[in-house]
Amino acid sequence: MNKRSLVTLAATTAMIVLGAASAVQAQYNYEWEGGYVKPCSLEGVNPVYHPEIFGNPAVARSYGFVQSRDGTWHVAPGCFGNQPRY
Repeated sequence: MNKRSLVTLAATTAMIVLGAASAVQAQYNYEWEGGYVKPCSLEGVNPVYHPEIFGNPAVARSYGFVQSRDGTWHVAPGCFGNQPRY
């Protein structure tokens, strides 16, 4: 291979790699917040991102969560698996 062919090949490879990285980045949704909340589990849950649940004590209770006097959320006693049992 001559020098011009190597330069062309390197430039083409660089453009393909950068183009693929750009396409992957464009698919990421930067506005997405939160995820989902599983009943009886606060693992990985930030209540701030789920006001539809933690903003209403009755809804939070239906998921098996209770709020302490200091504002901290906890799994209700007797809550097991996917169904709260009281």
